[in-house]
Amino acid sequence: MHELSITQAILDIALNHAGGAKITDIHLVIGDLTSLVDECIQFYWDIISENTNAVGAILHFKRIPAQAKCEACEREYAIKEEGLLCPYCHSHRVVIITGKEFFVESITVE
Repeated sequence: MHELSITQAILDIALNHAGGAKITDIHLVIGDLTSLVDECIQFYWDIISENTNAVGAILHFKRIPAQAKCEACEREYAIKEEGLLCPYCHSHRVVIITGKEFFVESITVE
């Protein structure tokens, strides 16, 4: 249900930056490690954008894959469902470098 508050924040940001202009497109960047579901955001968007300058705007979702870096062997790798354990040296000393992103990348107005 947190997608509702997230979607409201997206709408607020877009309306604030549009300066009263009609919003046609919003480009979102979402990391794969977030628990956000594109379809849920779209569902809430269709409801809460009614009667605003953003009604009918198309949401574009750009997903960022989850990546980690091992602090032991210094190698980067894609995070798999198996967990964070480094697949090269099996260390637990890893840092997540991508996959937690969430932001409005751009909006298009008429």
